[in-house]
Amino acid sequence: MNIVIADDHAVVRTGFSMILNYQEDMEVVATAADGIEAHQMVAKHRPDVLILDLSMPPGESGLIATGKIKEDFPETKILILTMYDDEEYLFHVLRNGANGYILKNAPDEELLQAVRTVNAGGTYIDPKMATSLVNELMTHDNANNKNDPFKILSKRELEILPLIAKGYGNKEISEMLFISVKTVEAHKARIMDKLELKSRPELVEYAMKKKLLDF
Repeated sequence: MNIVIADDHAVVRTGFSMILNYQEDMEVVATAADGIEAHQMVAKHRPDVLILDLSMPPGESGLIATGKIKEDFPETKILILTMYDDEEYLFHVLRNGANGYILKNAPDEELLQAVRTVNAGGTYIDPKMATSLVNELMTHDNANNKNDPFKILSKRELEILPLIAKGYGNKEISEMLFISVKTVEAHKARIMDKLELKSRPELVEYAMKKKLLDF
């Protein structure tokens, strides 16, 4: 199977490439440092599996990239690689189209099993997170949806919110996302309106509470 690895740390990309290329049934055909580059590599190589880091600052995050890549290349299976053992992240990446979720500290054998499972059409959840997923699904109701930024905000708004919270100005954000300053201002206004926030400090507090700063 052909594999692309996307992670913002070169040592992780190199290490995982060595592990996977040692397998007779696997070949790493490309690597990427953020979500945008991951999209480009998937478009170029059309891999069977994309191993995608969830948090890749300052580039596009794995959460945003998952939705975009799955929409454009549904045949590519996406295995999320992360250090977050948090059911909120797990639930949202699966809803965005990911086929698996594995922690970075998992043993090599578990990584290989995860890659083979998603490639075969299955869903792989890190054993440490399986119980959390069940609990999240059982308690996730419409009342919770009202406080869920991943359902309230659009993908573009989810990109812009953490940048605002980190202190970037409208011009800086427009240059980072290749959109106009007016578009940034319009998205910012919609974000504040949807989340019922009145100031930047409130937005920063919200982003920290919802663990959105890495995105």
